[in-house]
Amino acid sequence: MARKRPEPVQVVKQRRDAALNALVHGVPYIQFLGIDFERRGDELTATLPFDNKLIGNPILPAIHGGVTAGFLETTAVIGLAWSVLWDDIETGRVDSEELAVGYLPRLPKTIDFTVDYLRSGLPRDAYARARVNRSGRRYASVHVEAWQDQRAVLFAQATGHFLMPRRDDGADG
Repeated sequence: MARKRPEPVQVVKQRRDAALNALVHGVPYIQFLGIDFERRGDELTATLPFDNKLIGNPILPAIHGGVTAGFLETTAVIGLAWSVLWDDIETGRVDSEELAVGYLPRLPKTIDFTVDYLRSGLPRDAYARARVNRSGRRYASVHVEAWQDQRAVLFAQATGHFLMPRRDDGADG
């Protein structure tokens, strides 16, 4: 029996990047806010580039609380979906080439989401990372932290609980 040769590192990287790109660009709200995700292995960092349309209080000025909440929830959902998708791609349950042409798995659905606003979001780029605390077949818990200039100085954090899509569901995002 012939042993399967490992794929070149660059091919694996391109496959993973294409899968993440398809996942992120399949959600119009992510495009509206301008959120981007940087991947380092299986870890994602979300970036919310500053734009004047994000300002809620022009006197301070401060990023609108709804934008902050949307940024955190988006980071949580994509981070959770990516953690599942990563495993599915690595085990071959999902074909990353199908993702690249628009076949997207269903995303987790928010059950509840609690945001702690720790300080005003300043008129500059913001960053966030999600940590999946628990991910089962039907339910997941995720914690998200957001910062601007210093990773240790958070301006917001959130905890969310999500209903996981069934594995046998079709794709419609």
